[in-house]
Amino acid sequence: MAKESTPSLVQAGSLEALSAAVLAPARQDSLPPVHLWNPPFCGDIDMRIARDGTWFYAGTPIGRPALVKLFASILRLDDDGMMLVTPVEKVRVVVEDAPFLAVEMAVQDGEHPVLSFRTNVDDWVTVDAAHPLRFQQGASGGLKPYVHIRDGLEALVKRAVFIELADRGETRNVDGLAMFGVESSRVFFPMAEASSVEGQL
Repeated sequence: MAKESTPSLVQAGSLEALSAAVLAPARQDSLPPVHLWNPPFCGDIDMRIARDGTWFYAGTPIGRPALVKLFASILRLDDDGMMLVTPVEKVRVVVEDAPFLAVEMAVQDGEHPVLSFRTNVDDWVTVDAAHPLRFQQGASGGLKPYVHIRDGLEALVKRAVFIELADRGETRNVDGLAMFGVESSRVFFPMAEASSVEGQL
């Protein structure tokens, strides 16, 4: 009996063909184990993740959330770029900023608060030592917050959510410096020196 061939990401000429190629290795109950796969690099694919979290294929926005979630499930960050990975091949995609967007924040208050974020593909992540927040200077001078989702993949925290996050900020001494930041899961995540925060957020 002839072995059924796996559809190719490179040869897929339409969004339907591409999704069929992804569905072969993807699992519905959990994320595919892309970290265990070591397929050959097969080139670039005409897919782009815009700064606002919108996914494009062949220049057209992907309007079906289920397809975006499917593609997001096989994303992997390699040394040479962001990849869609299956057991038999990997292709590079363009990511303008971060592959995900954090669109909602949940707070479990208490002596040691716990912050969680929902991404634009409906994954929830709890901010802790393994899933830290980081902050970098944006092009306009303001701070850009990111939260680690998995395996080097980050979500850019949406501006409205960042405002909620900053409202929870406090000043603490970190290595002799007064730093403004937030706590989650018993870890303090500094945003910037307290003296420079005014006008940055």
